[in-house]
Amino acid sequence: MSQTAEQTSTSTQLKPIESLNWDNSTLRSLFVEKPKNPRLQSTVRNANFSMVEPEPLANPRVVAVSEDALKLLDLDPEEAKRRPDFAEYFSGNKSIPGTQPAAHCYCGHQFGNFAGQLGDGAAMYLGEVLNSRGERWELQFKGAGLTPYSRAADGRKVLRSSLREFLCSEAIHALGIPTTRAGTCVTSETKIIRDPLYDGNAIAEPATVITRIAQTFLRFGSFEIFKPTDAMTGRAGSSPGLEAEMLPTMLHFTIKNYFPEIWAEHNGDQLQSSHPQGNEPEWHKLYGAWYPLHACLKMRSYLLCMQVVRRTASMVAGWQSVGWCHGVLNTDNMSIVGLTIDYGPFGFMDAYNPDHICNGSDDSGRYSYKNQPEMCRWNCVKLAEAIKWALPEKVAREELPVFDTEYDRVYMRLMRNKLGLLAVKEDSDDKLIEDVLKVMAKTGADFTNTFRCLSRFPTPSTASTEGEELTYADGGVLQYILGQCADVGHLVNMSSPTMPPQNLQMMQMLMQKDPSLLLMLGLSPQMLNSELEKARNAERLKSVTPEAKAASDCRAWLSSF
Repeated sequence: MSQTAEQTSTSTQLKPIESLNWDNSTLRSLFVEKPKNPRLQSTVRNANFSMVEPEPLANPRVVAVSEDALKLLDLDPEEAKRRPDFAEYFSGNKSIPGTQPAAHCYCGHQFGNFAGQLGDGAAMYLGEVLNSRGERWELQFKGAGLTPYSRAADGRKVLRSSLREFLCSEAIHALGIPTTRAGTCVTSETKIIRDPLYDGNAIAEPATVITRIAQTFLRFGSFEIFKPTDAMTGRAGSSPGLEAEMLPTMLHFTIKNYFPEIWAEHNGDQLQSSHPQGNEPEWHKLYGAWYPLHACLKMRSYLLCMQVVRRTASMVAGWQSVGWCHGVLNTDNMSIVGLTIDYGPFGFMDAYNPDHICNGSDDSGRYSYKNQPEMCRWNCVKLAEAIKWALPEKVAREELPVFDTEYDRVYMRLMRNKLGLLAVKEDSDDKLIEDVLKVMAKTGADFTNTFRCLSRFPTPSTASTEGEELTYADGGVLQYILGQCADVGHLVNMSSPTMPPQNLQMMQMLMQKDPSLLLMLGLSPQMLNSELEKARNAERLKSVTPEAKAASDCRAWLSSF
């Protein structure tokens, strides 16, 4: 442990559950309703949150605790070991003193189409803890029971999916990528019915609650509640036409709390006092500083420039650099502060495949690995549309190239580090990274292990002399990488189209008859042509022998060294 870490550890006074410093500014500042029946599905108008209590679980028990995450709250992790009632508190059976449970109302675009009201169907805001370092952390239960936004579901989560989120959110944090954290995982003897393989064989599984921790769980969809009826889906937001009453308050709260430097630099307190409605020319500059980087005329530091678009671009660059796929990049799953949120059908790639899809219901590959940056950028466009009452949409859209600039900058830095390119950036670095990924895709090389094994390369064994080239021993790198390449069967599966053959034939007929019919089904001619090319490539690979594949892999990697 470093001296700084030791000082932090000893200076932080860890507390019991009852002594946490709660200050629930979100509920004080935003719009809250108290429904008559909080377990009954309803359209929630003129509110950002609905008050609701967790539903009790039978005999809860602690499965996992992240000590580091709990210390963000100044909560003593030893509480989990020494207190019999710890599981009662972190299952929702007992109310943690100072909490005010509520479910968040938001809308969103799902797989490109506006879905109307969504909201916290299985999650609950608990409140915000101010720690001894002056940090504010919001807590949330996931799987705590029914809310007004549960729709046809039961508001519960099972142990297997809860453990996946617990482990992965902490792993993503350890990899240096912004994310929500997981503090606790508590399971129970309460049983809920699920179909794990979606094959009609439902089973009873233990209901489980995890505690999520983040600066905020506000998301792009939080600002889509004002959307009027969508021409394509016929659905509207939960509070259409209430922008003037609600949006200024929401924007002021978001900027003041999560982008305080911008708020201070643009005299937010003074502006709020003199122009409380917020629809004034003076406010546009403030909103512009929050959303796009280019409008931040007076910003003096890198951290101040990390606005929504830039943070989102940086986040997805981190995902791409470690081969991680989110799986459901709908606007309601995009954090307003650039965090990885809402872990569902996520996955790390093994064999490198740009078309990798981790969500079995993503038939079109909209959220494939290679599409993630463009989909996050698309979501930023939808955020621009959502706040157009306060900031002209044209102004926000003009600044979207900031996403590309920031994504390229962060992605190149991360990938250069993975390749050990620690010297000054060369113009050829882009092509080197592209070439390595092409060989990995062609051979089906394992994404993580391929980069990891590059550390086996030794330094030059002899100094260069005139007329001689430097000589390197490859440290067993070639043989190791060849052992990480996919076999023919796996490569065929990777290369196959996502659509079943009969669907592919039907879509091909539709394209020939009327391409507009494809668009109605969420496809484009380009996407269909890509699927057809995959089918041809998979058919070609079926004739390749294991010996030919091994020889081809060896040639491909030798040419890249």
